Amino acid sequence: MRAIICAIILAFTTTTLLFAQDNDMQLAKQYNTNGEPQKALEIYQKLYRQNNEVYYSYYVNTLLNLKKFDEAESTLKKLIRKHPNEHQYPILLGTVYTQQGNQNKADAIYDDLIKNLPADRNEIAMLAGQFYQGSNLDYAVKIFLQGRKILNSDDAFTYELINLYRFKRDKAALTEEYLNFLPTNPNFITQAENAFATVFEGDVDYNMLKSALLRRIQKDPQQIIYTELLTWQYMQQKEFDLALNQSLALSRRQNDDGNSIFELCRTLTSNEAYDTAIRGYEFIISKGKTSPLYIPSKIELINTKNLKVTSGKYVQADLLGLEQDYTDLLTEFGRSNSTVFAMQKLAQLQTFKLHKLSEAQKLLESAVAIPNIRPELLAACKLDLGDVYLINNQPWEATLLYSQVEKDFPNTDINQDAKFRNAKLAYYTGDFTWAKGQLDVLKAATSQLIANDALNLLLLIEDNTATDSTGGPLKTYARADLQIFAERPDKALMALDSIDKKYPNNTLSDDILMSKSRILIQQKNYADAVPLLKKIADDHPN
Repeated sequence: MRAIICAIILAFTTTTLLFAQDNDMQLAKQYNTNGEPQKALEIYQKLYRQNNEVYYSYYVNTLLNLKKFDEAESTLKKLIRKHPNEHQYPILLGTVYTQQGNQNKADAIYDDLIKNLPADRNEIAMLAGQFYQGSNLDYAVKIFLQGRKILNSDDAFTYELINLYRFKRDKAALTEEYLNFLPTNPNFITQAENAFATVFEGDVDYNMLKSALLRRIQKDPQQIIYTELLTWQYMQQKEFDLALNQSLALSRRQNDDGNSIFELCRTLTSNEAYDTAIRGYEFIISKGKTSPLYIPSKIELINTKNLKVTSGKYVQADLLGLEQDYTDLLTEFGRSNSTVFAMQKLAQLQTFKLHKLSEAQKLLESAVAIPNIRPELLAACKLDLGDVYLINNQPWEATLLYSQVEKDFPNTDINQDAKFRNAKLAYYTGDFTWAKGQLDVLKAATSQLIANDALNLLLLIEDNTATDSTGGPLKTYARADLQIFAERPDKALMALDSIDKKYPNNTLSDDILMSKSRILIQQKNYADAVPLLKKIADDHPN
């Protein structure tokens, strides 16, 4: 019974002591927060003397904050004598010497730890981790490098060193570490690229990587991973032709199916390096029809040429070449539900760039007659055919097609697109009353783009028919708008310039300026568009 009572008393005493110590810790933290470190020190000192194994770090670090270096040094030396095999005490003593301004004494302690490093991987990692926790990254690196020597393993601690070099932003060391690591671990190339992209800051860093890679390739030309990384490096510096050249050389050496070239070309296209991407796709196509990437490359080649044209980076020869590419594709694979996309793109090219309306009309009429077309693609072709009819002065045929698509796709974005085209047709042909009715509904469309466009067009009509119910100036302006849509800038400008002559003091001056700026933007002539936009801002602030 006495033993039980003693145990209960001991447990109660221990619990009470721990509770008191916890309260003391909270109070000490509060003192530090309030800027009263001396009061915190007194508490930590008391706790340390009660149990110096638990609270020494709080005590010593507070001594350092108060610059009581001698007391901190004395405390740590006692702990080192008591625990000669524990590394955290000499490491913290080195911190004392560093803050005291005696770096040589600190380095001597650290160097001694490195000198006596055991041939034990876990012990080495633990010691380096203690340096890392003390924010001494340089010595953490030295520990790992010395550990490699002791363990006679150049591959040891690779992950740890990579993380340290990234944290230190030691770009040269990070580069060398990855270049040593990747040949036997090629799956980590994406991780390496992400790491370089994170720490590299410009051409100087990427040129360093390039030089390192070229040295490695010269020494070991069969190592594919270096060539792949060099291709990536060229892409980062937007040296697109060099990137493709590297990838082409590797593909030829491996005699592969060109899959890496195909993926690179996709990236080149997204970077608007259209000519380089075209060269890559043509390389894959040159492998012949038996290549698994022949058809995808043919399609992507045409799509890339189309992007080049629609971006405005083309000459007339590019338009004709693209038209021929679409024609060749349809000749080679026939006109079917699997090639309707090409028929649609070719018709768009002929409509808006080459202005071959009759050919575009015939092509789309044959496209919509092909059975088993995906419904959304069929709707898109019908809407495009409606646009051709509209531009070719056949508004009745156009509205029939728009209305047909509108009926076939209720409560969808396609429905709202078709309805908006019908409203614009009414606007282009001067039926402003009917157009306003449709636009008033569409301004609440679920598609924000259509809603915004509908509201803008509605306001244009309302503003310019309020004082002139006949809408004479607006009818001429709408005809000019149709020519802008058809990409016929000369006819559009002629109509716009005629408005002020025929209708002096009209209310369309700001809209005319905006339309002229739209024409210039359509032509990628941004420099000339800027003054017009500035004039709108200056002369029409409301």
